[in-house]
Amino acid sequence: MVSTPTRTPASASAATRQPTAKAPAAKASTAQAPKGPQSAGRKIRGWYQGFWSALEGSGKSRNGSTYYLILGSTLALTAIGILMVLSASSVEAIAAGESPYTAALKQGMFAGIGVFGMFLLSRVNVVWLKRGAWIAIIAAFVLLVLVLLVGRSALGNQNWIDVGPFTFQPSEAAKLALALWMATVLDRKAKLLSQAKHALIPVVIPGAGGVIALILMGNDLGTAMIVMMITAAALFFAGVRLYLFGIAGVVLAAGTAVLALTSPNRVCRILSWTGQTCADGSDLNYQSTNGLYGLASGGWFGVGLGQSRQKYSWIPEAHNDFIFAIIGEELGLVGTFVVLVLFAILGAAIYRVVVAQKDMFHRVLAGTIMVWLLGQATVNMAVVTGLAPVVGIPLPFISYGGSALLMSLCAIGVVLSLARAQMAPGLQPKRLLRFGPASLAATLRKRGAARGAAGKAAGKPAGSTAKTAKGPVPGATADRKTPRRTPAPSNPARKRK
Repeated sequence: MVSTPTRTPASASAATRQPTAKAPAAKASTAQAPKGPQSAGRKIRGWYQGFWSALEGSGKSRNGSTYYLILGSTLALTAIGILMVLSASSVEAIAAGESPYTAALKQGMFAGIGVFGMFLLSRVNVVWLKRGAWIAIIAAFVLLVLVLLVGRSALGNQNWIDVGPFTFQPSEAAKLALALWMATVLDRKAKLLSQAKHALIPVVIPGAGGVIALILMGNDLGTAMIVMMITAAALFFAGVRLYLFGIAGVVLAAGTAVLALTSPNRVCRILSWTGQTCADGSDLNYQSTNGLYGLASGGWFGVGLGQSRQKYSWIPEAHNDFIFAIIGEELGLVGTFVVLVLFAILGAAIYRVVVAQKDMFHRVLAGTIMVWLLGQATVNMAVVTGLAPVVGIPLPFISYGGSALLMSLCAIGVVLSLARAQMAPGLQPKRLLRFGPASLAATLRKRGAARGAAGKAAGKPAGSTAKTAKGPVPGATADRKTPRRTPAPSNPARKRK
């Protein structure tokens, strides 16, 4: 008979205590496990959140740093743009027999109108813009059709409508109108966006698709690409399922390839970008090559403001799409770095506004504007530095063009309205203008409250003050009723006599 081994109580208790003693070590080992990229990512995220909370405050004590970062960076970029337009356009203007200040004065005029519109929109509640979204998109479609019928063609693109001595580019206005309209529709269909048909109709088809088709009919592939980015951003911030972006990416890539291969001009641009020679021997990468020469000759601190050599017809239209090359040549690497930092500050501040929005309409609208401006700036700089083929996309706030500058500033005004709502009530900028339905309603409420307070102070109901206000002047006795005298009782002693 085999006896089973038995444990003493002490050994059993020690055995039971042994795993519990090792438990803290196991916890410590699991806590020390993510020492690699995860811990570094957590530290960066914590530093980022701490930086912004220290900068702008939290809760109801927000000090409005985001608002002023957006405003300051926008005004700085606009001022740099006017200055560089004056420098880049003066040579060609003198060669054409015009004043060297012509382009800069026009840019300054549109900048003034745009800044006024920006401050006006920053004081307007975005809900009022939501009510005009359908009117805006219909007007955008009408203007894009008018461009194809009576528009003016320049440099192979038919994008402009002549309005007296000025030209207007409806495709720039269509960007803001489309962003506002898509935010309105997606907000209304928020509960149905999990279904593909509700996510795509009518936002993509026929909305954004119609705008892109009309722009492509004017032979402007660059602006159509930016509208595609705006559409993708609206769907992303609305929370559309990600597999739709994969399908859309494949379709857009195929469509872009077809559009590029069916146009000899675009094929030649791609060949020139890759270093090959076109069939006719032309070099359509001429602008990009000379832009790189300008950036290289600028060095660290540039050749000096107004001293560019590439603007002497070496870079055609230097004050338009390739103005970033003139900045690098005249102001050097330091100047281009300042521009990059300003765009980075603008993007980070707008992103803070986007992530703070709980309403889908606000989030989608701010997110599309952020992708529009930063995406357009990225594509422009990539073209100037030779990282992408040449496409006609201006640099926001800096390139010459009144329509683009005006619409960009108005878009910033919409974001400023959202940023202003996040500030503490006592720190919000006061209204510049007092008109419109909201101001009228606020004025009526204040008057009603004042009358109620006056009535309570006098011991009368609030409605009586309005009646007495239309009466005679205080102190007059016209409305006083004279008391009637009661007759004295007759004396019976006199009757006896």
